[in-house]
Amino acid sequence: MSAAGTTSRQLGDATPEDRSTRSRAWTVTGLLVVFMMINFADKSVLGLAADEIRADLSLSATQFGLANSAFFLLFSVAAVVVGMYADKVRPTTVILIMALLWSVAQVPPAVGGGLAVLIGSRIVLGAAEGPAFPVAQHATFSWFPDHRRNLPGALVTLGITLGVITAAPGLTWIIDHHHWRTALWVLAAVGLLWAVAWYFLGGTGTHRTADAPPGGTATPTGTATPTGAPESAGKRVPYRRLFSTPTWLAVTAAYFTCYWGVALMLVWLPSYLHNGLGYSSAQAGRLVVLPWVMGAVVLLTQAGVTGWLMRRGVSTRWARGGVGGAALGLGGLVCLGVPLVDGAGAKTALLAVGLGLAGSYAAVAATTVSELAPPARASGALGVMNAVVTTAGLAAPALVGVMVDKQGTDGYQNAVVITGAMLLVGGLLSATLVDPSRDRARLGT
Repeated sequence: MSAAGTTSRQLGDATPEDRSTRSRAWTVTGLLVVFMMINFADKSVLGLAADEIRADLSLSATQFGLANSAFFLLFSVAAVVVGMYADKVRPTTVILIMALLWSVAQVPPAVGGGLAVLIGSRIVLGAAEGPAFPVAQHATFSWFPDHRRNLPGALVTLGITLGVITAAPGLTWIIDHHHWRTALWVLAAVGLLWAVAWYFLGGTGTHRTADAPPGGTATPTGTATPTGAPESAGKRVPYRRLFSTPTWLAVTAAYFTCYWGVALMLVWLPSYLHNGLGYSSAQAGRLVVLPWVMGAVVLLTQAGVTGWLMRRGVSTRWARGGVGGAALGLGGLVCLGVPLVDGAGAKTALLAVGLGLAGSYAAVAATTVSELAPPARASGALGVMNAVVTTAGLAAPALVGVMVDKQGTDGYQNAVVITGAMLLVGGLLSATLVDPSRDRARLGT
């Protein structure tokens, strides 16, 4: 490059190619935000229709909890397998296949059937959705260098929140006026439309050597260019070493507690608001979005604070582990306060704040593991973390169902207390043990 060209780039000028790549990066990011919105709308629909499904299929709370836990039976296994697979190929096709499977999985219970059909459908859906978050983050990060990943990573995570915020009122209306099976048909159609859009507009960027064909880095069109990356960028650090670092262990444990709270919100919060706090089903369908709205605000604030700290040279030990851990721990303390207040309004406010604060940790976990792992191990590291974390979704719905059957409406509140204690521990682990720079040095990357 000439001196004039170098000076021009240093002054911030962008070539048409740069502008095109930047535009493509944000288009793909936007599609992946919608991808995660559909993902969590699929997850939330049974929780929104809990009372209708239990009445229609004559299910106890324990049976309904087990049906929701079935979603996570193969969720973790699929996250590991596809996460490892995505280290060897570009994730674009993997994402397309997942989206198509989501639509297909909604059809059997939409047509009819009882508990067995519902469980079978949720197992298939869970297997297809298990890898969604790590692969979506991996695909997003491929378009951005590390110092620019906080915002796009947070936006993809925000898709989780937006999925519930936008879907809950609409799906509740469909469930109340047109039956819960109709809501499954709507989700199947939306997933199919998204798959068509991704087929024409999706792609993988150039910032991840793991996505490249042998000998180069994948371009947005899929052709290979020389990587020019340092040797350590593609270093095949053994997974056992990566998974034994304090950072990976702590961030995974902290994210586990976050996901426990997410599972509680998805499956049982609508029922708690309706049966435990006395709201109508329509009111519960609107109020259930409050923790997700709070989570969106916290998520964007956390991303902004983290980016601001990193630009000023603060290590990610504090910018990610400290900030994320503080939000998680504070959320736990607020949840522990739910039994201490009287009145549905006060309890609802604490639920919204506590669970909302906790839900922001997913973005911290993804960016931290992406920073820790060499590119050749990034997708696998994210996939295994997601697999461990989402076992919370396997345990939480079933446990809360048993508690509700045995303790009545008190079971909902006791479940919130358990969640608060877990979140507090997770926040402490994040704030004290997460240090990607230290552990990268130990790994030699």
